[in-house]
Amino acid sequence: MSLPVHAADFTDPEWPCIQRKVETLSMGLMWPHGVESPALDGALAQDVADLGTALSLRRVDMAQAEQLVAEFVASHGRDPAMMTAVFERVFDRLAQRRSRIISGIGDYSLSQIALAERIESARTEMDSLMQGTDPDYDRVDALEEQVDWDERIYTDRQRSLTYVCETPVLLEQRLYAISKLLQAALAG
Repeated sequence: MSLPVHAADFTDPEWPCIQRKVETLSMGLMWPHGVESPALDGALAQDVADLGTALSLRRVDMAQAEQLVAEFVASHGRDPAMMTAVFERVFDRLAQRRSRIISGIGDYSLSQIALAERIESARTEMDSLMQGTDPDYDRVDALEEQVDWDERIYTDRQRSLTYVCETPVLLEQRLYAISKLLQAALAG
């Protein structure tokens, strides 16, 4: 007897982003060549490290990246193993940065959840105080001020959520673009 198959559920109540949470990336999905980098030494190893570091910087736009790769190819040739080493350097740096950001988003989400609970708790306490026969208006005023401040913080954080959630996606897109750039350099 066969049972119905259900799709996997990727919901995470602590993940605030629209994008599905993917904690780690695989270099093999972005780099079609072997993923074992060669042992490099001396000036070549330093040039590979320098290029990988430069390509992983977001302030280096793709036009600059293309120029850096062209200069590297002019100096060192089109060895696929060498380009794999460059991409591995870029991948490691950007994947680590992306992982830290995803971890930060999780912490961000937990702080938002805690703040929402604090707001709700203060509102419940205010309602309870106001229903009493002799309300403590000083406490109600203090709670109201706290709720106003907490709501402002909560709202400001929610506004920045779109940017925060886009950052891992932007890093993935950069990795893919750099992979394509290096592959194009290999092809000549």
